[in-house]
Amino acid sequence: MTGQQVIVRRARAEDLPGLVASSEGLFAEDGGTRDSSVNIHWPREHGAQSFAAALEDPTRLVLAVEHDGRVVGHLMGSVTGPTAKRTVTSATLISIYVRPEHRRARAGDRLVEEFLDWARRQGAEHAEVTAYAANTDAIRFYERGGFAAMTVTLRQPL
Repeated sequence: MTGQQVIVRRARAEDLPGLVASSEGLFAEDGGTRDSSVNIHWPREHGAQSFAAALEDPTRLVLAVEHDGRVVGHLMGSVTGPTAKRTVTSATLISIYVRPEHRRARAGDRLVEEFLDWARRQGAEHAEVTAYAANTDAIRFYERGGFAAMTVTLRQPL
């Protein structure tokens, strides 16, 4: 699959079912396999309203990856600040997913590039993303894109 076979674009309201399906893929492949506290049904139960609200929010970005008229991936990001605690404007890549059969088309790279360009236009001074420590593929992907580890979250089951 080549990069020309997928389109990365701003998501629209008619993309909601595809965005939810993409989010379901993310939860099933990532959070659901790495964190037992994640509600893997969240996208089905709340995804449509979450994406719909994000589409209307100027501090959020929702991108869709389209192939043959079908949504096969997404990115959601936000920009916040500055605040009294964090004195710069910050962009957060909230979620990203591309169906496995479309990953070689560089769709993920293109999503992140679009997100970073958008974040710069919003005045963000840095961008951040969270990945599960066990998801070494995602960590390598983000590091190739210029992200570097800043914090580590440690968890203890009780």
